[in-house]
Amino acid sequence: MLPTIAAMNVPNWLAVIRIVLTPVVMAFVLLSGTMDGAFGIACGVFVIAALTDFADGYLARRWQITTTLGAFLDSVADKVLVTGSLLVLIEVGRAWSWAAFIIIGRELAVMGLRGVAALEKSAVPPSVWGKGKTVFQFTAIGLAMVRPASEWGPYFLDEWVMLIAVFFTLLSAWDYFRHYGSALRIERPD
Repeated sequence: MLPTIAAMNVPNWLAVIRIVLTPVVMAFVLLSGTMDGAFGIACGVFVIAALTDFADGYLARRWQITTTLGAFLDSVADKVLVTGSLLVLIEVGRAWSWAAFIIIGRELAVMGLRGVAALEKSAVPPSVWGKGKTVFQFTAIGLAMVRPASEWGPYFLDEWVMLIAVFFTLLSAWDYFRHYGSALRIERPD
């Protein structure tokens, strides 16, 4: 059964807004070839969506209204925003497919780990590396949308930041599996 509007709180609505803004970001990136300022608008909408990620968790904790629905929406919204943005940036030649593969693959792997841990009645809380990964991913994606004309050595600024994001993505995956990978080795009865 889907939650009713009455069951939704402000942090949950912020996560929903992040999901809804993702196709808007994607549309403006795709319009960049035919509409002046489309990348700037896409970046502005992306920044608003990214800020909702920081606001929803902060408000839920501050107001002590953390919910299972909120945790679910927040996790899904983050993955939708990052995946949608990366895919459209690949489409217009502003992101590397290999970097997107690592980022999306990590998200799927950690999501799977959390699911298995939940079966064992354990939680996999967010880590400092995961939070750093998010900051660098959001920064790299936003910079790719407003890419400066000049390169910094062999890469554009957003590409350098994406390399850092990929590093933090791999580091956070390693950290999660180092701490919680034992959940994958627990034999469950048939």
